This record gives sequence, C-alpha cells and structure tokens, in this order.
Amino acid sequence: MKILGICGSPRKGGNSEILLDEFLRYFEGRFEVKKIFINSLKFIPCQECENIRKDGRCKINDDMQNVYDEVESSDIVVVASPIFFGSVSAQLKMLIDRFQCQWLGVKIFKTYNPKEKKGIFICIEATERDDFIDNAKSIVKNFFKTINATYFGEIICKGVDEKGKVKEKKECFEKLKEIIKKIGVKDE
Repeated sequence: MKILGICGSPRKGGNSEILLDEFLRYFEGRFEVKKIFINSLKFIPCQECENIRKDGRCKINDDMQNVYDEVESSDIVVVASPIFFGSVSAQLKMLIDRFQCQWLGVKIFKTYNPKEKKGIFICIEATERDDFIDNAKSIVKNFFKTINATYFGEIICKGVDEKGKVKEKKECFEKLKEIIKKIGVKDE
C-alpha cells in the first residue's frame, strides 16, 4: 500500500503539516509513504491550453508531472490545507486546477481511468466558520472524484491559527486516530 500526503500550507512546520506528518507517521515502516510539500514545487497554474493532450496528462513539463505519477500510484491520498479567505490555500488550489487535464481525460475524452483510492482531508481553520470549511471540502471532494478517490474521512480543526497551536487540540488527534483505525492500522 502507498500513502501520499499533500501539504497545501505555505508555512513549513505549520499546523496543517503537523497533523499531516502525524497521520503519515502511523504508516511509515509498514507501507510506502510519500509527502509533497506544494510550496517547494516548481509549477505554473493551469493555462487552459487549447491544444491539449487527451490522455489525462498536462502537456506542460514541470514538477506537476511527478505529482500526477505520485497521485496515480497511491492507494490513499491525504490532502492537508489551512483555510485562506474561505477556501483551501492558493498553493493547493493551483495544484488541483492542474488536474483539469485528468478530469477531461476521465469525463470528456474517456481515455483515462485512474485506479481507485481513498481520500482524506485535513483542514485547519482559525475561526469557527463552517461555511469556509464547507467550501474547502467541496473543492477537495471534486479533486478526489477526479483522481478516483472515495472521500474516506476528514480531520477538521477549528480555532487554530498560531503556528503549532494544533498540538493543543487533542480532539483533532483523536479524530486522526479514528480514521487510522477505520483504515485498519493499529495504534502503537
């Protein structure tokens, strides 16, 4: 089994990455675990190219080519993002937008059929705004549908802003453990 973590926060060692790393830690040594820190990738936003490939891949040759491979070969994809202006981070949205080519390959051209996988969303929100979280979830759910991932679970942490503050939110770590148990990995 392969687990892929995608960190959408621009801040290294921030709350989203803390929870993502804790999640991934449970699988290290037992399965293949990879993490992508989006802010360190070199890629451009979707250009809505007119002369597109029809095989589910983008024709732009940048770091996204590796991201497509990592997502496709994964059995579980965990997406972590803080809420920025009522949605996912710009970094995550830019990465998701680059999957437009895959959506076209699956839905329009019917030339691409990604393998089934599970999707998990980790979301950190500074306030208590459910509408912001719902908006972010809808974007991530659409991404998961495009990559053929079932929305398997979520870890939503509200009232967390200051770097490292998530460590004080025991309920977030309990939810994380619940999802891990649901996957079938025993707590150490």
